[in-house]
Amino acid sequence: MAAAIATGLGLSAAVAADEPQVVRQEMMKKVGGAMGAIGAIVKGEKPFDAEVVKASLTTMVDVSKAFPDQFPAGSELGMDTEASLKIWEDMDGFKAKAAALTTAAEAQLAQLPTDQASTAVTMKAVGETCGACHKAYRLKK
Repeated sequence: MAAAIATGLGLSAAVAADEPQVVRQEMMKKVGGAMGAIGAIVKGEKPFDAEVVKASLTTMVDVSKAFPDQFPAGSELGMDTEASLKIWEDMDGFKAKAAALTTAAEAQLAQLPTDQASTAVTMKAVGETCGACHKAYRLKK
């Protein structure tokens, strides 16, 4: 009986992990980690490391390209989502905001920062696109 319960609980966890709300939360954690790594360089908490900046920007590009696909109809609520209903009301605008992050991160990759000061410029460029999307499409909790 205990094995059946444990199996059932494991199955529930696996199903929950595939839910769009969970997938997009994990994607945002990746972007948050990438921004945190860049921010640590900008704040002088970590030394400049071009590979860290490159990996962080690459994460942002990868996530921003796939992120809009994680908002199918029916995933508006649940799983502690912070997604505003405005996303589904204005999917084209939402996709444009995600594309803006892709564009900003790709532009920064093309001119990869070379020191702490230029990393601050990178953080500002990608951070502004993140903030614009959050302002328009993220619920404040």
